Parts: sequence; structure tokens; C-alpha cells
Amino acid sequence: MAQHAEVQSEPGEVAVARERLHSALRLARRELLSRRLPGGYWEGHLSSSALSTATALCALALAGEARDETLIAAGVRWLGKHHNDDGGWGDTPDSPSNLATTLLCFSALTLTSEVPGAVEALTLAAPYVTAHTGTSPAQRAAAITAAYGEDRTFAVPILMNCALAGLVEWDDIPSLPCELAVLPQSWYRLTKMQVVSYALPALIAVGLALEYHRPLFHRRSSALRRLTAQAVKRKLVTLQPSSGGFLEATPLTAFVCMALHSVDPGETPQSARVLGLGLDFLRRSARADGSWPIDTNLSVWVTSGALNALDLSGGLPRAEAESTREWLALRQYHQEHPYTGAAPGGFGWTHLPGGVPDADDTAGALLALAGWPAFTGLAGGVKWLLALQNSDGGWPTFCRGWGKLPFDKSCDDLTAHALRALRTDESEAVFDCGARARTPPRDVSRTQTAGYQPPPYRRNLARAISRGLNYLSSRQRPDGSWVPLWFGNQQAPEHRSPVLGTSRVLLAWAELDRDAEEALLGLQFLAAAQNDDGGWGGAAGVPSTVEETALAISALSHWPQECHTALQRGLDYLLQRIENGDWTRPAPLGLYFASLWYSEELYPIIWTVEALGRVLSAAP
Repeated sequence: MAQHAEVQSEPGEVAVARERLHSALRLARRELLSRRLPGGYWEGHLSSSALSTATALCALALAGEARDETLIAAGVRWLGKHHNDDGGWGDTPDSPSNLATTLLCFSALTLTSEVPGAVEALTLAAPYVTAHTGTSPAQRAAAITAAYGEDRTFAVPILMNCALAGLVEWDDIPSLPCELAVLPQSWYRLTKMQVVSYALPALIAVGLALEYHRPLFHRRSSALRRLTAQAVKRKLVTLQPSSGGFLEATPLTAFVCMALHSVDPGETPQSARVLGLGLDFLRRSARADGSWPIDTNLSVWVTSGALNALDLSGGLPRAEAESTREWLALRQYHQEHPYTGAAPGGFGWTHLPGGVPDADDTAGALLALAGWPAFTGLAGGVKWLLALQNSDGGWPTFCRGWGKLPFDKSCDDLTAHALRALRTDESEAVFDCGARARTPPRDVSRTQTAGYQPPPYRRNLARAISRGLNYLSSRQRPDGSWVPLWFGNQQAPEHRSPVLGTSRVLLAWAELDRDAEEALLGLQFLAAAQNDDGGWGGAAGVPSTVEETALAISALSHWPQECHTALQRGLDYLLQRIENGDWTRPAPLGLYFASLWYSEELYPIIWTVEALGRVLSAAP
């Protein structure tokens, strides 16, 4: 792209001394390495969640066991301390109030109204609930249904929770076709269900609860659902991991527990097993302050990110690097996964039993492990990613071709990450049947290299990469940006973060050596979205965050000449945050399942190390 003029942004250039960069990087690396656990990996710390706390309280309160009274009292106190000034609750303590979380908290406090502090919190929240949902059960149900549209993944469990607290009527809740869970997993994508792939436990348990609680003359397909009830309960048992936590997620596990308890409080072996494991998971997941996080941890995701960031800035001492890579390599799945039916070869976000292989974590792990001679799973990971690619050329999160609902369809950030991982395999090494073979010299055509026969999956790589790039080209918005699925910004228009999405995609464009008009447009977008303070938020004019600034810098570092001014100003902002000591406070820009906000303490640290490492390695 040397032929293009520099992508400038006002005001003028800020010179950043190289020694200042080195000093900041040393500090950032020390901070990141200090968070590494004795086992050789990073675990991070997810923000506490009012939504998770509310659903856990509901499940424990409905179970009605005396041993949970202390946990319930602590959870009620936490909710009472963390409501917003308007009386409502957001997903994190740093989030504005939203309807779904506030209604779930209202339900939890209603079910625990005898606990000290619950009535006071209910009184404070009542005006917010009335203003956003009206006063009747039908109005509340209509408000939640309208908020989520056709996607019933989260709307129906919320309404079920409200019904158990007496806030809505059972007959006002849309149905869930739980009987479809008995179909072979390969058929799910053909059913066009209004529930995303990761929500199968909720589809089963909540669907059974709806059927049980509806007035008999309003039940739909009652005979079919009665016939399949035991089969879908057995299916639920196969989906539950040994930890008891479905996807290691508090809300999903709590929804399943409260639904099953309302239908069958442990009277059948299947329900007794699921309830016992699920409630124990909720008890173990409670934090000392009375709250619950949205998920247990993102250990594989943050360990991959930390390794990749450190490799860009000097790496780890050999022994430490070996132990961390060994830990990460062991997280690859080598059997078909019971939850999604995914083939072997992928990676999930956590090392705990509730994890599920997905495109983003697989790509991150492959990037972190690709250059390590002892790793024999690269071919399996690459083949896994190739098999996941959708017909539109993009990559979804979990399951190919499941549908068009959010978190199942192809998306920009996952596609860019997958392309980077595939490019690593294409460039660095050839693997066949798990054994390493030497790549032909890069200055010699592979077709001219005697005896070189690429494995069959490799012959599809070029086409997959081309289709992925075409998908990204088609997804670029008129302003030059791309939008991520798994991240957003609470203060940006539509809560999206095109700065983060564009930064992710530009990394793929740079590492794939694509000198294209799309990249120039993306760079122009980032320059235009830069704030007056030199940093970036989710979009132009949105307050700057360390996370989004660091990711933008990582992207711009590949075009230091074209983006010199924007890059220098961004670096100056980031370095000032580091020097002021306020750079490690995380922003709630992560989107969990069903668009639940979270923050992760390691994100600003990992992405800062990555950004400074990229700048220093690219600078003359």
C-alpha cells in the first residue's frame, strides 16, 4: 500500500520516543507475567454479574434447601448494593440498567422477599420496571418478547423465570419445541429453530416447564411432547458436563435447574442427576462477596492471547514457554464433543469440563502453538476450522450452517481470526497424520519440489482463504468498518464496536499480505474514529478505552508509513495511561451469550502487550 497517501488524523503528529515504548512494554510484560498461575497458564477474572447473581438466587431459592440460606442472603445483599441510581441493574457493575437484567433481579428479590434487604431493593426497582414494562403480567411478557424479536434463546427463559416468581402468566410465554432435541445433532440446522445452538439445555428444560405449566387446553403438541419427555431428559443428561455447569455458565445452568425443579424436583433419576450437579455447580461458583460471574473463566482464550502477545515482545523463558504450551496443547479436543457433536481438533474457551470447541478459541490456540515443534495437533485444528466454514465463506462460532440467529451465523471477527490461523498453517509447516514434515523452501515453488505431496486438506486451504476474504469484502460497511459479534461498546451506536471489529479484520489483511482497497478503507475508518485524546472507543466520539486503543494500534502497526500520525497519537494516549497507572481497569466490552456484557481483567493487559510488541517489531 506504499502508493497510497498517509492516512492522517488531526491534530498533528506526536513523536513517541523508542525508549519510552520499551519502558512501557517492560512494565506491561511484568504485569501480564505476574498474572500467570503456577500451573503455567492464565485464568483471568470475569466481572461479577447482576444477571448471573439473580438467576443463581432464583434456582437456589426454588430448590429450598436450608444449606443455601447463607448464599442466598449474601446474594440479596450484593444485589442491594449494586443497583443503579434509576433502581435498575445492568449486566456488570459498570453497565447501565437494562430490562432483562432488571426483571431477573426483580424476580430473584420477589422469590427471596423474606431475606433482609430484598423488599427495600424491590421498592427501589419498582419504578424502573413499571416505566419499561407497564404494570400487568401481559405487558411485562410483551416487553421482553419485543426486546428479543424472533430469537427466543434468552427471551423465553427470562419469561419462565418471571412466571416462577409470579410476574407473568405462563400462557403469555412463547413455546419452545423441546421435542426437537431428540433429533440427530446433524439435523438441528435443518429445523430452523428460533434458539441458537449453545442453548440446547435451555430448549429442553424450559420447553418441558412451559408444557407442564400451561393450562391443559392451551398446550400445543401435548401428545408428542409427552411421548418425547423422557427422551429429551436423557438428552439433557448427556449434555451436562461433570462439573454440572452447562457451558460453565451460571445463567444457563440456573435456568435449567429452576425449570426442572418446577416440573420434576428430583423425582426421576435423570432430573435428580441434573439438578444435583447443577445446584452444586451454582454453590461452588458463588464468590465471597455474594455475586456470581457470567462464566467460570476464559482460561484457554486468555492463555492463547497472552502467549501470542508475549511472543511479539520477546517471548517467555524457554522452560516457562514449554510448560505453558504444553498446558495449552492439552486443551485440544480429541473426541467428538457431546454438546455440539463437533469433530475432534478444536479448542474451547476454558480448560473446565463445560467448555465447547469454537472457531475463535481454536484460531487463537493454533496461532499460539503453530511454531512449537512438539505440537502435533495443528493439522487437526486446521481441518476443524476448514470443516466449520459456512457456505457464505465466513466462520460461525460453534456449528456450521445452524441458522441466521446471532451467535450462530458467520461473523467478521471470527472469520478474520480463522483466516489468520489458516495462513499460519499454510506458511509455517506441513502436517500429515500428526507428524511434522519440513516445508519446502519458500523461494521454491511447491509444485517444483521433488517428493513434496501436501496432505489433502491443504489443497483446500487456498480456496477457503479466498472465500473467507471475499466474505470479509462483502461485509465491509460503507464507512470502511467491520463489526464484531463477540465484542461491543455500551456507549456506541447500537452498542457495537466497529473500531474493534475493523482492527481485528485489518490484522488478517496484513498477515495475509493483501494490499487491497478494503484495507485502505479500513485504515481510513480507524483514523476518522480516533478521538481528540488520541485513543479509540467503540466508534467515533465514544470515550476511549485501553482495550480498543491497543487493538487499533496493533492493526495500524502494520502500516506505519501510511498511518504514521494516527499511530503516534494512539501510542501517546496508551503510554500516558500506562504511565498514569490507570490502564489495567477493564471496560465492559465483552459480549457473552445472548449479548450479556462482561469485562475481563486480562484484556487491557494482554492487548497492550500485543500492541507495543507489534509496534516495536515493525518500527525501523
